[in-house]
Amino acid sequence: MGAGHAHKLYRHGHSPVHTLPAHCKLLAVLGFVLVVVSTPREAVWAFGLYAVLLGTVAAVARIPAGFLLKRLLIEIPFVAFALLMPFVVPGEQTAVLGISLSVPGLWGAWNILAKGTLGVAASVILASTTELRSLLLGLQRLRLPSLLVQIASFMIRYGDVIADEMRRMSIARRSRGFEARGVRHWGVLAKSAGALFIRSYERGERVHLAMVSRGYTGTMPVLDDVRATRAQWSYAAALPVTALAVCLLGWTL
Repeated sequence: MGAGHAHKLYRHGHSPVHTLPAHCKLLAVLGFVLVVVSTPREAVWAFGLYAVLLGTVAAVARIPAGFLLKRLLIEIPFVAFALLMPFVVPGEQTAVLGISLSVPGLWGAWNILAKGTLGVAASVILASTTELRSLLLGLQRLRLPSLLVQIASFMIRYGDVIADEMRRMSIARRSRGFEARGVRHWGVLAKSAGALFIRSYERGERVHLAMVSRGYTGTMPVLDDVRATRAQWSYAAALPVTALAVCLLGWTL
């Protein structure tokens, strides 16, 4: 897989969460999200306990609250959609601060906000404690189709390359006095996009030829076969198992 590759969500550290194998964390987050989604929306207290569980994991991983909250802003479009539901979903009406709102819409908005926020928070914690290279190795370890892992790997590795190419093209346009100020400049931007596509396609061909010349046969070699111990599996399972107990109580109480 090559050298390690950090990403903007990753926060370097040496906590117990950081040192867990990636495939353990991937399964733990997947299990946690499935449990959260399966929880009845009426069990409001259960979602509070889920938040406490994630807060505990974040504390163990030494992730500051500000760092986590800032990255939760990615779900703002879903929040906006949820806030519209009490106004557009038909059904029984109730008055909140003098405004008539739909009861099914309120429950639907709560369901989306609670489960969506917990899922995004779990994903952010995973990304904050796991390097991209480790995530790819974890997916490979979990027997995800090799082709999908390779596609994800190439997207990650060459996304920055293409972004740098876009930056250089932008600098070249500005150095020639160009500034996009209106519709009449869209033609130049379209030509730039076409040139970027051609350069990216040609770069991909060169990379593929270089890989084939070095013995690439369609599969990537596994350089680090990380195996998890029973203790590590138990440590990773603490989050989804505890969440499952909360979910079962939510259905029975």
